[in-house]
Amino acid sequence: MSDSGGVPEDECLAVWCAGDDWCAVTCAMDIIGKKWHPVIVHRLLQHGALRFNELSEEVGGITNKMLSQSLKDLEEKELVDREVVSEKPVAVEYSLTERGQSLEPVIDSLEEWGKTYLRPTEDQDQSVC
Repeated sequence: MSDSGGVPEDECLAVWCAGDDWCAVTCAMDIIGKKWHPVIVHRLLQHGALRFNELSEEVGGITNKMLSQSLKDLEEKELVDREVVSEKPVAVEYSLTERGQSLEPVIDSLEEWGKTYLRPTEDQDQSVC
């Protein structure tokens, strides 16, 4: 187990972090570096708890299958909490755990870097990102 009590070291080995038995950057990117994960975390930081369809609308461009898989993965990584808020009809809300909320400065830094160094091309819809 790592010193921070986070991801066990044996669960986070990657060949692309050559020479290290355990690499914090590799582990962090393994958790939040998947295509939709940072966007989902960002929207939950912005809006708080959201139901599946609300989150789908906020993320945009993601299929229901991919959103479901991403949420399941984020839940397994203890970044997102899933709560059934009503049973008839079934309604589920997703929110960030304390661990997920701790990503706020990382997501804010990514957003600021993107605003500073990246510009959409004329044919891109700015609302997509």
